Amino acid sequence: MSETGSRTLLLEFEADTALETAREAVAEGQCVVFPTDTVYGIGCAAFDAKAVTGLLEAKKRGRDMPPPVLIAEASMLRALAGQVPEAARKLVARFWPGALTIIVKAQRSLPLDLGETRGTVAVRVPDHDQARALLRRTGPMAVSSANVSGQPAATTAGEARRMLAEAVAVYLDGGRAPGGKASTIIDFTGDEHGRVLRQGAIDLEELREVVPELQAG
Repeated sequence: MSETGSRTLLLEFEADTALETAREAVAEGQCVVFPTDTVYGIGCAAFDAKAVTGLLEAKKRGRDMPPPVLIAEASMLRALAGQVPEAARKLVARFWPGALTIIVKAQRSLPLDLGETRGTVAVRVPDHDQARALLRRTGPMAVSSANVSGQPAATTAGEARRMLAEAVAVYLDGGRAPGGKASTIIDFTGDEHGRVLRQGAIDLEELREVVPELQAG
């Protein structure tokens, strides 16, 4: 463990104590940075509206750009989604964990305030063992790329720290993240077969092998 400032810690991600320190920070309503299967993410408790506001402020980002929610297991989707169409279930079974984000209608009873979502939630299971280990401890997290909006997404803990500084309580250093393409985003709130909003790491041809009726963006 090494202190990086009066309020922030830089920890080696592999250590069990690092995961526990990050969990405690999330439980206290603070933001943490950790690697995923794409880039480093800045995350906080998904059901803590004040923490989500802090995340958006750290990124200098408005409520019109709500963060997605990362979960550890596909089975947790039912706790967040009010309805999951059959096409979404098929894609989740094929591509989770992985670079697929689905947008579904959120459970109305959930205390979920991520920004201007219009009753929806974007959800993903990252293909990164350490990230999922953290998520198993914290529960669902609101997560966005670890950068100030308009700047390149961080692929190392150091890059994230230079941009986000003391807005983050704990930086988990897991080495360089793969970077590359962002996740593919599919919206299931308007069409039960889904519509691609962003073509990312998973291309349309692969997706249509599972759901032939999938609409292009």
